Amino acid sequence: MKDFDQLVSVWQGQPKRDQLSVDEALKQVKKGMGSLNKKLLRGITSMMVGFISVFLTMLFLAFESWVTYLGIGIMLSTMLLYVLVMVRDYRLITKQDVTTNPTEYLQSLKEYQHRRADMYGWLYYLYVLLLSIGLSLYFFEVLQSSSPTFKYSAYGITAAWLLFCTFYLRGRILKNEQEKLNLMIDRLVRLQGQFE
Repeated sequence: MKDFDQLVSVWQGQPKRDQLSVDEALKQVKKGMGSLNKKLLRGITSMMVGFISVFLTMLFLAFESWVTYLGIGIMLSTMLLYVLVMVRDYRLITKQDVTTNPTEYLQSLKEYQHRRADMYGWLYYLYVLLLSIGLSLYFFEVLQSSSPTFKYSAYGITAAWLLFCTFYLRGRILKNEQEKLNLMIDRLVRLQGQFE
């Protein structure tokens, strides 16, 4: 019996979890989502600038080989696909307000987190693969008259950059974004739990 009393006293002595302030939690979630919105808008804008640049290159430069146009077409298609995915994600997280219906907002935030994890998963590898194929086909004609040293340097630098983005930057970006999303989701879940 003495052990039971000791267990009860230890149990009751546990610090209670702090109650989350509704205003503070919602303000932090809105701030975090604002940061993600800006990041997505920057991504969409930069991808569109790249798309327009590649399109103008195809439009105003005359290439002799159809392989070059195929490479540019693959790059344009890949970039357009990536922009459409980012726009869909942007619309998903901006269509609802956390203050109007927190439960629906929490569900859309979880859906966004899952979709971003998928996008940075297999879709990102597909994106890099198609972009690499498009660049290789584009470089086929563009670097044809260059010296072998310059050709190998151009291919090497491009391959190194794509590998760096794929295996280093992608992981860091995904980890950082997932941590932010987990923190926001945790705050909303805790807030939801307080009202149940």
